[in-house]
Amino acid sequence: MLKLEKLQAWYGPSHILQGIDLEVSQGEIVCLIGRNGAGKTTTLRTIMGLAGRSAGRVIFEGRDLLPLPTHRRNGLGLGFVPEERRIVSGLTVRDNLRLGLLASTIKRREQDVIAEIAETFPRLAERLDQDAITMSGGEQQMLAIARAMVSKPKLIMLDEPSEGIMPVLVDEMFALFARLRGEGTTILLVEQNVELALGIADRAYIMDQGEIVHQAPAAVLLADEAVKERYCSV
Repeated sequence: MLKLEKLQAWYGPSHILQGIDLEVSQGEIVCLIGRNGAGKTTTLRTIMGLAGRSAGRVIFEGRDLLPLPTHRRNGLGLGFVPEERRIVSGLTVRDNLRLGLLASTIKRREQDVIAEIAETFPRLAERLDQDAITMSGGEQQMLAIARAMVSKPKLIMLDEPSEGIMPVLVDEMFALFARLRGEGTTILLVEQNVELALGIADRAYIMDQGEIVHQAPAAVLLADEAVKERYCSV
């Protein structure tokens, strides 16, 4: 479904991505792990068209996305939940979901979306008229995911979804990811909690200094303490 070929990216004069090759097949959860500063977030932002200058190819369902602006990539079926969540202060939970509807190329009735959200995210259903920024970090993360899911993405990219969240909500969130995969959604996951990420993923790539340095089935990598210690320990 998604294939990166020799993907490079720069922020100003800084050459961050050094030629990334990566594949995600339909129905997979693939995780991208590595130390802070390895280039994981830049990889997701470049796929989405949010980074600086880039080169190489981002092939999504046979189409090169690099020439396209971000909103066109979203319209083709890419969803993105950034690390900083981007919940809009001063807007309710309902209004933040409406932003997802406005950005979507799939026209859906608001009441249908709310009903779907209520089933998948019952905590949000109880807070639809609450100022979204007053919710807990875990609830805001659920809202960010729900807002991305409004447009029914074929592939959703998640950047550090467990960061700063209570363990009980993290468990709920990762159970949701497994359920979404079962329903046909493909996931590319950047996650600092290596054990958690590998426990749910099908395959994994390790990044270091802007390059892919290792790839393996997630279960194999989960058991490889030497590789995890070399590339993923803080």
